[in-house]
Amino acid sequence: MSFSSKNSWLIVFAFCWALGCDSGPSTSDPTAPGLESFIVSESLLLNPTGYVPLAAELKLETSQPVQVELEILGRDNDTESLTHRFEERATSFTLPVLGLYPAHRNTLLIRFYDADDQLLGEENRSIDTPQLLPELPEIKVSVNTERKKPGMNLVSFFGRTGSGLPQIPFMFDQYGNIRWYANMDTHPVLGNLFYDAGVERLRNGNLYFGDGSSGRLVEMDMLGRVINEWLLPGYGFHHNVLELTNGNLLVTVNKHDLATTEDHILEIDRETGNIVQEWDLRESLNQRRRVWSSNARDWFHANGLAYDEAKDAIIVSGRVQGTVKLTRDNKVIWIFAPHSNWGTAGDGTDLNSKLLQPLDTNGQPITDPAVLDGFVDHSEFSWAWYQHAPELTPHGTLLLFDNGDNRHYQGQPVFSRAVEYLFDDDAMTVQQVWEYGRERGPTTYSAIVSDVDFHPKENNVVFMPGANWEDGPNGKTIEVDYQTKEVVYEAAVRNPEARYGITFHRIERLPIYPHSQ
Repeated sequence: MSFSSKNSWLIVFAFCWALGCDSGPSTSDPTAPGLESFIVSESLLLNPTGYVPLAAELKLETSQPVQVELEILGRDNDTESLTHRFEERATSFTLPVLGLYPAHRNTLLIRFYDADDQLLGEENRSIDTPQLLPELPEIKVSVNTERKKPGMNLVSFFGRTGSGLPQIPFMFDQYGNIRWYANMDTHPVLGNLFYDAGVERLRNGNLYFGDGSSGRLVEMDMLGRVINEWLLPGYGFHHNVLELTNGNLLVTVNKHDLATTEDHILEIDRETGNIVQEWDLRESLNQRRRVWSSNARDWFHANGLAYDEAKDAIIVSGRVQGTVKLTRDNKVIWIFAPHSNWGTAGDGTDLNSKLLQPLDTNGQPITDPAVLDGFVDHSEFSWAWYQHAPELTPHGTLLLFDNGDNRHYQGQPVFSRAVEYLFDDDAMTVQQVWEYGRERGPTTYSAIVSDVDFHPKENNVVFMPGANWEDGPNGKTIEVDYQTKEVVYEAAVRNPEARYGITFHRIERLPIYPHSQ
């Protein structure tokens, strides 16, 4: 049977098997009980919300408790099937069908298992899907090995100049096939979606992001349904949202009616939406400092967050100042940036006392003033310039995307990198322990946006320049073995009409089905 995507028809099979209807070809185990003995009804709807053209919703009722497994057969010889078994065992299901190929008659296999994990039977369905939006980019995969982290790539795509569409998150598989996307163009609230640093997954499996256009934080499921939202009265969202270990949300905001912008952080109570804590960076830092930028309004430009649970402290990346660590009561623990001209904070603190001392690989202090002020690199240490995407690793280190914009105040040499540092908060020292990207030079340079992630199970680092210009506007995701720096996966997202020159802000590698391993 075929389900047309044109009108998202609802096809309902009610008591079909009991009435002897033709359900199409079946690949059930011939020794298994007949499916007609327990299936009561079935319905399958493509794009149930109108926002996810490559997803469907399957509703089932059975006369006995079963566990359901879905498999979408691979489209080409170089692609494999996508299989997911849902954990629940029940008689009534509403299940997402994720990972459909575009412009294709997809084959969906539905399997049923009993309480003893025995296969009761299998049915197949055909689902016809529409063409991709022309605004979506082309993905070229150049390296694809078994050493990469499994899963798909969730791209916080910025869209194309003049398209008229909001930002469009999408997911592509290891071969570069787009298998999911959300177009909120007709959504009554998110029709002008601007999620800035991007979309990520909550621990409960849903997606979450901030929307700069509507001024709120949003939780959305994989079928495009808004599950929850948090308003920010008196503030406006920009850049980043981070789910804390207590479930609350840490978010970079603008505070309304101020002369400055992008210099406040809030913790939002997940349940009530109330503000738990505010960090005013004008108090903890020096808003008059002009070393990396002369912009008095956007003097800090907070673009990324991390949370140190052990110390209940936050780490904030400020594109035009550096990276700082703050206590819950907004006191500076340390400042990670070239040492020049920090002066006095708004609360009167001498910020020179908060500057970190860099160490070489032997743990000895680096004292060259030209290195400390950022005019040159030490052979074993260099600062991060106009950085993004701070991430604490299980090793207790901090990973950053060092954009390299205005490096050494001259913009030379031209490269971006993933870089890892070890901090000692008590001794006030910092040591560079790992980097990748310098050797790639301009081919992976991105002066703005971008992301970096560490995958501990695979011991890989993913380096993601989001506004690269090699052979035209593009973004790249490059996964390397942490020990050898061998590239184990690489793909380029080509976007010839990149909005603001940006292809994406961030990419996350994750399974398309929430809670998949």
